[in-house]
Amino acid sequence: MAHTEQTNTETTKRVGRAKRRRRTGHTRHRSGPSVRRALRRDAPSTVGLLVDAEDFAAMRRYRSFTFDDHAVYLQQVEGLLRSLAAQGTHTTVALFDPEDYAEFCRETGLDPDGRASRSRFTAEVAAAGATVAYQGQPIDALIPLLVSRAVRRATWEYATMLLAGLGDCADCGQDIGRAAFDRASHLLVRLLETAGPGTHHVVCSTPTKNEQLLAVLHITGEGGGPARLDSSEGAEFTTVLAVGVALEMPGGVVLRTTVPHRPDRVHGWRLVRGGLVPLTAGEVFSAYCTDAETGEPVPPESGVEYCAGFDLGADAPGEHH
Repeated sequence: MAHTEQTNTETTKRVGRAKRRRRTGHTRHRSGPSVRRALRRDAPSTVGLLVDAEDFAAMRRYRSFTFDDHAVYLQQVEGLLRSLAAQGTHTTVALFDPEDYAEFCRETGLDPDGRASRSRFTAEVAAAGATVAYQGQPIDALIPLLVSRAVRRATWEYATMLLAGLGDCADCGQDIGRAAFDRASHLLVRLLETAGPGTHHVVCSTPTKNEQLLAVLHITGEGGGPARLDSSEGAEFTTVLAVGVALEMPGGVVLRTTVPHRPDRVHGWRLVRGGLVPLTAGEVFSAYCTDAETGEPVPPESGVEYCAGFDLGADAPGEHH
């Protein structure tokens, strides 16, 4: 027993000395290649991706861009992404647009035919443009995600520009774009509060002078509580809806709700003078079962109920001008 106590005492002393050495810096530090490898694993990576053959062809005019086949290029990018993931590196994939790249080089005075210039542009896109985090997706699945993200961002930027250019109301001096955004935010909150539990797919369509703006939300309401909204998607959707509110364009909103073991429910509203007016069940059916481009009827889906839009109430912060 005495020997055991002595051994435990010596062990405790050794542990204490080791802790003191750590605190006072008397431990051996790793250096050289092993540390650099550890730092590389901790450093995030960004990969710029040319998603289609046209963009790829545009980059081939630069001699420093050595790929000559888009399919092979995509295979190599996918291999790179897998390699980085295997090393534990967090990797973001950014949409590489050749036109934006050429403009970036003109504005910054960089040589477009240089790898460093492409790297710098990719970093700029990753900071402010359309990106997708790589999580092991096949390249064929990654590209549609990236394109969708880019379209959403471009739509949001265009809608934001429209709202910012509306100026102030001549009668009350209120910022028209800000008032419309507040009104749209209120309408979206009321819609989600009233929609109840389930998985909600919400689409807002707003025509403008130059193009049709489209925004989509996917939200899940759990246990009857309020739906949790992704902040970026919510801002994009609200901005597009605000354009319709501000311009008083004949847009609309469609809500599709999925609940397990029940038919999907589809509700609809039309934008009228800054508000969402419920459509009847017949109007929802007609809108949902008509081809938007040809005007031809589309067969209704099985297991779907076409319902009237519900009342979202008239109260809202401020008045739309």
